[in-house]
Amino acid sequence: MRQFIPISALLFGSALLIFAGGINALILPIRGSAEGFSAASLGLLGTGWAVGYVLGCIFCPRLVGKVGHIRSFGVMAAFAAISVLFSLLYMKTWVWVPLRGLSGFCFAGAAMIVESWLSERAEPESRGRIFGIYTMVNLLASTGGQMSLALGDTGGFAFFVFAAIFYCLALVPLSISSSATPKPLVSVRLDPGALWRNSPVAVVAVFCVGISNSAFGTLSAVYADRVGLALGSIALFASLPVLAGAISQVPIGMASDRLDRRKVLVAVAMAALLADLAFILLQPEALTINLLLAAAFGATVFAMYPIIVAHANDHAPPGTGIQVSGGLLMIFGFGSIIGPTVAGFGMAQFGSFGLFLTTLVAHVLLICFTILRIRTRAPVAEAEKGSFVVTPTGRGSTPETAALAYGEGENAPVEPAPVQSGGEPQDQNLSDSAEPETKPAEEPKT
Repeated sequence: MRQFIPISALLFGSALLIFAGGINALILPIRGSAEGFSAASLGLLGTGWAVGYVLGCIFCPRLVGKVGHIRSFGVMAAFAAISVLFSLLYMKTWVWVPLRGLSGFCFAGAAMIVESWLSERAEPESRGRIFGIYTMVNLLASTGGQMSLALGDTGGFAFFVFAAIFYCLALVPLSISSSATPKPLVSVRLDPGALWRNSPVAVVAVFCVGISNSAFGTLSAVYADRVGLALGSIALFASLPVLAGAISQVPIGMASDRLDRRKVLVAVAMAALLADLAFILLQPEALTINLLLAAAFGATVFAMYPIIVAHANDHAPPGTGIQVSGGLLMIFGFGSIIGPTVAGFGMAQFGSFGLFLTTLVAHVLLICFTILRIRTRAPVAEAEKGSFVVTPTGRGSTPETAALAYGEGENAPVEPAPVQSGGEPQDQNLSDSAEPETKPAEEPKT
């Protein structure tokens, strides 16, 4: 209790923020569908949010460095509330898409600030427990925010106002907290070449997962609405997969610690592919079948991201965990920009099940490329493997999430390696040779 009382205000503020985000993420596609927005235009909402989220991860550390954590968090919460209220005033696609981008930017910045504070307050021996409780609190808050839509009428203004209210309430716990101001936020500059040399599987897989997960996260409510589910069932259809994914990470993570992570990733992706095919071939309309398939889908797709991060870190030298995780998060974000747009046009062209045609293609590409790499490169040595870390889904992760998970020893701005005249980094932290992905035997365990 002595460990958690000082961070209770941070956890409460994060819960209020995520609760508001859960309302906001679900009310827009539901209300947009009721207002006659096309599936393609609703997909653009997810693209706008992903663009804003990626930009927030890149630029928010600079803002915090200039004006401090409290002021920056206030700016993020204020503009997030403004974006929700403007969405209520102007129900037009061309207005909602940039507002959703603003919301994504603010959400990323606010989450990074909270995670930075938690990382600063966490002692080495309690870091894992704090990270686990933080993840659980956010999961419950997000689910609560989405499920709250079943309690009222989405055709009015109430849920837009509630989302804005909870964004503003999130300001209170952090504003009155007596915790010392933490260090500057983690800043990660993307180096795709270095990430590719470190692990091609991680780069391709996280991009494909970004496409599939963001497509489902944005348009699952639209799919559920168009197959005729009631409002409460729509909220459950959107929330249940995330809960299933959080639960499945534990056994899947244990398996990946004992086996070649790439083989575990292929097995999980194949299970996701079966769920895709079930949605496409069965085209279910009954609530029970839709919920069972959604749970199976979520248990697979939301467990892939942490496997990919763990695999990449197995090949990365010690001390580069934040750089690797942050870079993969950016690539995941690029996939998240593409996924909702493609899925939206797919639903407009082929009907509701165009959503799962998009996820199917992404999973097929992931499986094929990973199998190819398994056949051409040996797995990392057992002694060199790190430990699987249960993490939030990619859409809920920031570079600060990695800092909180891996330890404050890496909680520092990450700058690119200096470049020689030949154009290659002097510090080959993430640059293995073109030969096997495994690290030299003499290097210490990650």
